Amino acid sequence: MPQKTKQTPMMEQYLGIKANYPDAFLFYRLGDFYELFNEDAVKASQLLEVTLTSRNRNADEPIPMCGVPYHAAKGYIDNLIEKGYKVAICEQVEDPKTAKGMVKREVVQLITPGTAMDTKSMDAKTNNYLAALMSTETDGYYLAYADLSTGELKTTKLNSIESVMSELMSLKTKEVVFKEAMEIELQAKLKTTLGIMVSTQEEMVESAEFSYLTDEIENSESINVVKLLLSYLYVTQKRNLGHLQKVEVYSPANYLKMDHYSKRNLELVSSLRTGQKKGTLLWLLDETKTAMGGRLLKQWIDRPLIQEKQISMRQNIVESLINHFFERTDLNEALTRVYDLERLAGRVAFGNVNGRDLIQLQASLRQIPQLIEVIQLMNKGEWDQFITELDQVPEVVELIDLAVDEDAPLSIKDGGIIKDGFNEKLDTYRDAMRNGKKWIAQLEAEEKAATGIKNLKIGYNRIFGYYIEITKANLVNLPEGRYERKQTLANAERFITPALKEKEILILEAEEKSMLLEYTLFTEVRETIKQYIERLQKLAKTVAAIDVLQSFATVSEKYHYTRPVMAANSQEIDLIEGRHPVVEKVLGQQTYVPNSVEMNRENEILLITGPNMSGKSTYMRQLALTVIMAQMGCFVPADKALIPIFDQIFTRIGAADDLIAGQSTFMVEMMEANEALRYASKNSLILFDEIGRGTATYDGMALAEAIIEYIHEKVHAKTLFSTHYHELTLLDERLPRLKNVHVGAVEEEGELVFLHKMLPGPADKSYGIQVAKLAGLPDELLSRATVILEELEQKEEIVLNHIGQIDPISEVQIPSKISQKEKNKAMDDGQLSLFGLLEGSESEVVKAVRKMNLLTMTPLEAMNCINEWQQKLN
Repeated sequence: MPQKTKQTPMMEQYLGIKANYPDAFLFYRLGDFYELFNEDAVKASQLLEVTLTSRNRNADEPIPMCGVPYHAAKGYIDNLIEKGYKVAICEQVEDPKTAKGMVKREVVQLITPGTAMDTKSMDAKTNNYLAALMSTETDGYYLAYADLSTGELKTTKLNSIESVMSELMSLKTKEVVFKEAMEIELQAKLKTTLGIMVSTQEEMVESAEFSYLTDEIENSESINVVKLLLSYLYVTQKRNLGHLQKVEVYSPANYLKMDHYSKRNLELVSSLRTGQKKGTLLWLLDETKTAMGGRLLKQWIDRPLIQEKQISMRQNIVESLINHFFERTDLNEALTRVYDLERLAGRVAFGNVNGRDLIQLQASLRQIPQLIEVIQLMNKGEWDQFITELDQVPEVVELIDLAVDEDAPLSIKDGGIIKDGFNEKLDTYRDAMRNGKKWIAQLEAEEKAATGIKNLKIGYNRIFGYYIEITKANLVNLPEGRYERKQTLANAERFITPALKEKEILILEAEEKSMLLEYTLFTEVRETIKQYIERLQKLAKTVAAIDVLQSFATVSEKYHYTRPVMAANSQEIDLIEGRHPVVEKVLGQQTYVPNSVEMNRENEILLITGPNMSGKSTYMRQLALTVIMAQMGCFVPADKALIPIFDQIFTRIGAADDLIAGQSTFMVEMMEANEALRYASKNSLILFDEIGRGTATYDGMALAEAIIEYIHEKVHAKTLFSTHYHELTLLDERLPRLKNVHVGAVEEEGELVFLHKMLPGPADKSYGIQVAKLAGLPDELLSRATVILEELEQKEEIVLNHIGQIDPISEVQIPSKISQKEKNKAMDDGQLSLFGLLEGSESEVVKAVRKMNLLTMTPLEAMNCINEWQQKLN
């Protein structure tokens, strides 16, 4: 019967370490494997699809166990990180040869979704942000975030939970750090609503390095949240964080503000339908040649400018690039040979750079003189700052050129990474290795000649070293006493000679010392390059900005965009023959129908009507994307563009539930509308598509009308408001700054044809049944819907004809104005007694008269009814 056994020293060590990392998979190094035990093993075997075994199988309670090879561990770790888990890497931290008892082991790094540097799914053009969040009782929320792979470090202050959620969603943050037991409700909301990992960090680490990063910040709360973030990085990564850049304080108010819902609705970086990049503004604009340029482009899309001078500066450079086609071509060729300087610098500082990385760094730096030369050919003043900031860092180029072999292997511990001639001692070892191996080759030839054994060979393995091997059939030809027997095989004998043993010692010693020396020399090179990290990071930012601007120029030229005129204090929009840039790219310029948008102080609201699928939403998005592109510094898709500088964009486009948060389509619609009504200014842009359609007709129409009135009278923002409520088109009679426009559509031989052209005035009908026909609904159903529509239209016509006339039942004149609701009630009642509808009790009396059957009533019953009616009317 299996006996229950006491924990071994190894398992005691494992359990002690695991206790400090309860929320992480512990990868415990044993020889050439990382092993996992107990619950970690059970869960990891399922997630990673590796075999689950057990330790101490004969015990009452065998220990579940699984493992992954050390050399292949990265793929398994990446897999767990991408699934949203943490992994603690536990290594031997002392030499087993000198250890007494159990070899000491420690966790050398905790890898989390927010601290992963280079998982297989990470897009080179995408940042991986880790955030930290702190709140105050009176001053809102303080947010800090960093990308460990690039060294980017930023902080800001946000006023509300909604702003926090929006910012985290825009950053696509995978992990947020809190102080322990702080903001428990918000932590839960981030987990459930956004699917973000929440981590806690109680200890605040004090460090001179941290003080340096924050020494330019004046606000103590901002310093605290940055220190919280840095403390978490220090505790989890357990290594130098010297590549982190000085913290940049930013304010969302310094950029064109868009909440996450607006960014999502406008499909700036991900498609609403697929969640992918294709079909987005980023997809259109991304002609960048470098990974860091691609990341910066996303940041510029996320935060367009609001300062006229900065916008103009970017536009000047884009225009310069468009006007210098050949120079731009040379510039692009140089950029394509620039690797990811930001992440290479991060890898150098983080200590996980290899020889090939340094060769890429050197190759990138060698392109900088070419960039400077090309820019100088175009320079008319716009490029001065860039020329100054294009630091060639020649010290790094020269060091790598002298030290690192161009064909360096991926490993930094197996030799072959340092060039000949860099270090005299290393050259001596290599000479001994090369000469020793040459001597062995010569010895083999001499022994073949001396013994006459043609298949004699000298070989090597790690266990027995060098040996002379002779097949048993040839042993009779071997002079007795020539060699010393070393090993017997089935078909051969292996021998050694004193001279061969001496050379073996020399060669192996040289190889071992050579590899150790190469590793030492490489780490010295790496440490030297660390001194230039800040210069490399500044260079990376400059190259990234040049890359994004050339991307703007390439796209602008390719699609015939025009330079917009930006006016900070203007209330005028004059967008002539504008196009939706993404739709145009998909359809082609020959197919796309352009439309103009003209608004000014006297026209603040465009009320847009027209059939579904005719292009109302496209027209609205077109304006928003044009504004965003213009305020990024790019040219825009239009024949002419005069655009004010907007401070905010608010959108309500499309229907979407937020079921996780327990919110229906209509609730989401109202929340997004509320954001605009509360925070928009006269310098904002509002896009409302079909507001009110998520509830009953009368509620929706009432809300839509009230919202339009509120914007017109209180907000004064430039607003595009599309609707199917044709009754709202009458608002232009009493709202002087509202203008009706509609998307043209015609019926040709019973088929609906969209003109996709915006025309003045309201649409005459909705064409709903025709659109349903295009969608493929059954003919029988469409025919029935047509009949019902005709009946409803006839009823409404009769009602309208009675307005202003004498009610045939009450014999009182019907008011000239009645509401749609009252019209519909009248239609339901058979088009009569309209006045009664408006008079409450009289309406009930009229209904009772209609229902009354005199032929079945006694005179007394009739008198009682009349008495009741009189009481109601009195």
